[in-house]
Amino acid sequence: MAAPAPGLISVFSSPQELGASLAQLVAQRAACCLAGSRARFALGLSGGSLVSMLARELPAAVAPAGPVSLARWTLGFCDERLVPFDHAESTYGLYRTHLLSRLPIPESQVITINPELPVEEAAEDYAKKLRQAFQGDSIPVFDLLILGVGPDGHTCSLFPDHPLLQEREKIVAPISDSPKPPPQRVTLTLPVLNAARTVIFVATGEGKAAILKRILEDQEENPVPAALVQPHTGKLCWFLDEAAARLLTVPFEKHSTL
Repeated sequence: MAAPAPGLISVFSSPQELGASLAQLVAQRAACCLAGSRARFALGLSGGSLVSMLARELPAAVAPAGPVSLARWTLGFCDERLVPFDHAESTYGLYRTHLLSRLPIPESQVITINPELPVEEAAEDYAKKLRQAFQGDSIPVFDLLILGVGPDGHTCSLFPDHPLLQEREKIVAPISDSPKPPPQRVTLTLPVLNAARTVIFVATGEGKAAILKRILEDQEENPVPAALVQPHTGKLCWFLDEAAARLLTVPFEKHSTL
C-alpha cells in the first residue's frame, strides 16, 4: 500500500512561535480569499489548546485588515460537545469568551450547534445551517480548517475504529459513544474535511510525538482518523513544535520567528 503524501510539515521551536505563525497564516489566507471572486473567508476551528493559542495571537494578526474584512468571515466549528455554551467543555463557549469577544465577526456568520436539541437533531440542525451558509456547494468547502490530533490519532470527534469513519453521505454526524468525555458530540465528517481548500493540523508537546510518527511515516492497513484527512484538491499542512516532531525522520521545514 503506497503511503499518502504527508503534506507540508513545519516545525517551530516553541508553541508560542507556532501560534504566531499560525495566526499570520490565517490572516494571509483570509486576505487572499476576500480578494477573490467569492469575497468571503470560511474558517473552521477545533477546540482544545487551539482556543488559547488563537485567542493570544489572532486578534493582532487580523487587526490591520479592519472590521470590514471580518464582516465577511464565516466561522464554523469542526466538532462540538453537546453541552450548554457556558459549560467548560463547550468549544464555541470558550471561543466566544476568549476570542470572539475581541474579533468582531457578525454573530449571524458564526455557525453553532443548538445544544438544547437531542444529539441526532443537533447534528441535522448544524448540517442545515452549514448548507445555508455554503449555498452553491454540494458539500461545504471551507477555505481553511484548523484541526488537532489526539494521542490516539483522533481528529474532530472521529475516533479510531469508529463506524463514523465510513460515513460518506452526511456532512455532519452525531456521536453518542465518544471514548473521550463528554460522550455526546456533533462532528464534521471526512467528506467535509477532505473537501477543504486548506487543512492545517496543529500538534504540540511530547505526548503527540509517537502518533505523529505513525501518521506521517508509517504505512498502516488501518490508518488512524487523522491519517485519513487527505484533501482531494486542497493543501494539507502540519504545524508542530519541536517536542511533537522529535521522532520524525521525514523531511520538514524548521521555522523560527525570533
